[in-house]
Amino acid sequence: MENNNEKIENKQEEAPEKKTSLLNDIIEIIESTLVTVFVIVMVFTYILHPVNIVGHSMVPTLNKDYDPSLNNTDKIFMSTVFFDVDYGDILVINKDVNYLLDENGEPYIPDERTSSAIGECIIKRVIAKGGQTVDIREGKVIVDDKVLNEPYINSGAETTDIGYGAFTDQYPITIPDGYYFVMGDNRNHSTDSRARSVGLVKKNQIYGKALVRYSPLKDFDILTDSWKGPEND
Repeated sequence: MENNNEKIENKQEEAPEKKTSLLNDIIEIIESTLVTVFVIVMVFTYILHPVNIVGHSMVPTLNKDYDPSLNNTDKIFMSTVFFDVDYGDILVINKDVNYLLDENGEPYIPDERTSSAIGECIIKRVIAKGGQTVDIREGKVIVDDKVLNEPYINSGAETTDIGYGAFTDQYPITIPDGYYFVMGDNRNHSTDSRARSVGLVKKNQIYGKALVRYSPLKDFDILTDSWKGPEND
């Protein structure tokens, strides 16, 4: 009888231990799941933020097969943290304000009645940054007295400032510190820093830097070196 009583007592002791162990396992699973979800949310909010590309301004680098009726836009990941801005970078920009240059080369916001901002997000390539000098003439872009080798621009496109008017009578211009001169790769169909509605880009207008094109999958591409050509390697 004593042995049977001992067995019963042992079973009664094991039951709470099993319940505690199961509860701990469940808590660990929940904690792991929450951490995983948090990490994924942070990654896709800040490090790899998805963006749909609309329009023709970055053809052929982006949306080379774009058809508005088909809604076949390229999709990219951009980073909103931990990046520097340099020549060739493709940026997503909030152009809520346009900055032009006065006669002294200082940035100013023009009167909305004569030159209102485009008022939407745009995606463009960095051509020059603060301290650099930009000139546009004879279909060429000249930065710091050097003609840029631009293998990324659309075939047959001509780089001109005629009809855009942001800095037509001021070239060459020196970009103020904290500002950037940006252009689309499809030069004939890009509203960019040449236009009064865009002008210069201020650093705090930059949403993020394009990293990769992930859709369509067949055109997967790393975008951080999309500016490189034979003379730019």
